[in-house]
Amino acid sequence: MPVDHYENFPVASVLLPARLRPAVEAIYAFARSADDIADEGNAGAEARLESLEQYERALDAIERGIPSDVPLLSRLAETITAHRLPLQPFRDLLSAFRQDIVTSRYANFGSLLDYCRRSANPVGCLMLHLYKAANATNLKESDAICTALQLINFWQDVTVDWQKNRIYLPAEDMSRYGVTEAHLAGGRADAAWHALMRFEVERARAIMLAGAPLALRMPGRIGWELRLIVQGGLRILECIEAIDYDVFRRRPQLKAGDWLRMTWRAVWMKYSLARTPRVG
Repeated sequence: MPVDHYENFPVASVLLPARLRPAVEAIYAFARSADDIADEGNAGAEARLESLEQYERALDAIERGIPSDVPLLSRLAETITAHRLPLQPFRDLLSAFRQDIVTSRYANFGSLLDYCRRSANPVGCLMLHLYKAANATNLKESDAICTALQLINFWQDVTVDWQKNRIYLPAEDMSRYGVTEAHLAGGRADAAWHALMRFEVERARAIMLAGAPLALRMPGRIGWELRLIVQGGLRILECIEAIDYDVFRRRPQLKAGDWLRMTWRAVWMKYSLARTPRVG
């Protein structure tokens, strides 16, 4: 869900039912291919935008029932038809990828949330449609989980994004806490940086917990998948806190011991959530 190459997308998860794997793989292939156009290679901005426009035209063709001789698009069309998937989430993804090409700074949290709405939330929406569970409540909580995952990835990868000349920390938040681009350029983890990151970590945690009830309602394998995803995001936030928010010198990532911890927490999630105050 939301992140570089959709690393949280459950493509090969043992928890994913075999009947849905081809569909998930087809969606993932489309999303990753389009994402690579925006992020990889040496093509200029205009060429990248034109390539993504070709993907947009391919969606138009799928909507009109026009077959494609491109295997990736042919598989996607079959998946959309077989599972009656909406096309808007795919269009939203392309919109976010185009934005990555032309936008490198975000003035406020609202503009960042709008980006997450199109870059991350469509993945959860499509998964719910595959499971025939895309009702209003589920979609709202799925959006919270996906947005939180995207934000967590941003805070985890501040240095990686800076190297691409991208800053996802809202400018208004940076200004409020006295953080400038010089902090990112110099890897300066001072008191101002700690205060900003503490605020962003707590905000991402609150959004994740707001969506977490979805993982309790969804049955079977998808419920387990969601509980592990939620716990994985929360664990990354703990890892950021454990290094005192100094993501410049050490990228927080999950290790073997973390997966054991996440699995245990997923088992007891109903009880831990019952003791956790709801936010929002």
